[in-house]
Amino acid sequence: MQNNLSKWALLVLLLWALTAWFGTLDYRKLTGPDEGRYAEISREMAVSGDWLTPRLNGIKYFEKPALQYWATAAAFKIFGFHAWTARLWTALAGFLTVLVVWWSGRKLFGEAAGNYAAMVLISNLYFVLMGHFNALDMGLTLFTTLALAGFCFAQREDVTPQEQKLGMRLTWVAMAFAVLSKGLIGIVLPGATLILYSLLARDWVLWRRLSIIPGMLIFLAIAAPWFVAVSVVNPEFPWFFFIREHVLRYATDEARREGPIYYFVRILLLGMLPWIVVMLDTLWRAAKRGNREDGKLDRPALILLIWTIFVFAFFSLSRSKLPSYILPIFPALALLMGRRLAALDASELKARIMPVGLIAVAGLFFIATAADYAGDPVSRPLLHQYAYWLYAAVAVTLTGVIYCWYQSNNGRKLAALTGFSAASLVASLIALNGHNTFAPTMSSYDSAQIVRPLLTPGVPFYSVRTYDQTLPFYLNRTLTLVDYRDEFGYGLKQQPELAIDSMDDFRLRWAADEQAFALLKPNDSETLRSQGLPMEVVFNDGTRVIVKKPAAGHAQL
Repeated sequence: MQNNLSKWALLVLLLWALTAWFGTLDYRKLTGPDEGRYAEISREMAVSGDWLTPRLNGIKYFEKPALQYWATAAAFKIFGFHAWTARLWTALAGFLTVLVVWWSGRKLFGEAAGNYAAMVLISNLYFVLMGHFNALDMGLTLFTTLALAGFCFAQREDVTPQEQKLGMRLTWVAMAFAVLSKGLIGIVLPGATLILYSLLARDWVLWRRLSIIPGMLIFLAIAAPWFVAVSVVNPEFPWFFFIREHVLRYATDEARREGPIYYFVRILLLGMLPWIVVMLDTLWRAAKRGNREDGKLDRPALILLIWTIFVFAFFSLSRSKLPSYILPIFPALALLMGRRLAALDASELKARIMPVGLIAVAGLFFIATAADYAGDPVSRPLLHQYAYWLYAAVAVTLTGVIYCWYQSNNGRKLAALTGFSAASLVASLIALNGHNTFAPTMSSYDSAQIVRPLLTPGVPFYSVRTYDQTLPFYLNRTLTLVDYRDEFGYGLKQQPELAIDSMDDFRLRWAADEQAFALLKPNDSETLRSQGLPMEVVFNDGTRVIVKKPAAGHAQL
């Protein structure tokens, strides 16, 4: 009877988590740069029917592999062009990662550890944010986590030959899809972890259990075809993708994304909220006891710890840094934390959750003053609006802390953790969706609603010295770049006819056009108007201006 109740409770919890996780995907407008960029590449793929060569604004775009573009383009074809379909692959990958952590935690450390690990992962702030943000890192995280789980499963002490074979096949398949998600990092991270583990544990026997030959065949059969095909059609692809986007981006500041060596420390500490104390306790205990259980080497725990440390260090040393790069360590940390939570009694749990209440209270004071320090007059009122969402998120967090304290006092650890995790997920979603307050400055949705009814097929639309990543998606069309390169530089070397190089050429083109629209920065708009270029303002929000060429005989506004 008790087992049946537990199964029903687990099913209800799963359905609730599914509803919460996927239920708000369409609430926020797509924001730039990443969400607009990856939605637009997928839109163009779906519209053009060319599923081989990725294009952004009609220009070849080789920075990343095609797996997420395929998945999102397929979602567009099936469900239509919406914000939620643009985010569907990311959200699905995030939720599947939680399920992988749940499954692998139960297999590696026991049922309770798997349950707690899933609770930690689905409710920590950073994982929730990245699971609802249209970027490529969650897909990579899903498949590297699956590879890590398969490897640990295959290398357990009590593994059967069949389980070992299954685990390693899963690992090779997952690495192939990781490469298709974001490139060579999909094999660099697992490979380096394996080497470091072998050196530290002096465990060389496992190299004979890697199923290298069949595994490589599986890996190449999945990962290689697209890379070969796109290189045949686009001979410039291999150098750009493998050298420029991997070696040069990591080793040089070419991408202009430098950061200090401690860049990811604050992201990890803030991102692991509200489980930060549990994380620190877990890492301290792992370092203290050397990952040994009953005097024996705890192989899965050591592999997870090495993965966490290496991935963090690898990206910290990179000359190109973005906050999302360390996302793959969060599932590994959740597994270690789930095992630690399973070992705690209710009173020990309470001691590690109660400090979160103090952090939440401190957050109230920060929220109250943060908006006053906004230098941008456009953003200041938006920050004040967003503060109310953050207050609500803090209130939900404090409710979860109080609930956890109450249940822990009564010795009900599972209920305490379940309630705290549920409250933390809701709080994270509130903070995330409240960010839609900034849509007027970070998304072109509003401007597109005004401009789109005015557009007719074939009318030129110029993007002058700027590019709004979300505008082509919301207009359902590409723009003609004017005196602008940035990430399009390499693609325009191959297709220079798709852009206008100079402002002089733009003036001539504008004068010759019977009808035309243009996106400009406010200062460029004023300059061109002062030079007598005929323009009528269609939209102006202080950060972007959209103009059209007045019809003959109409006064210029």
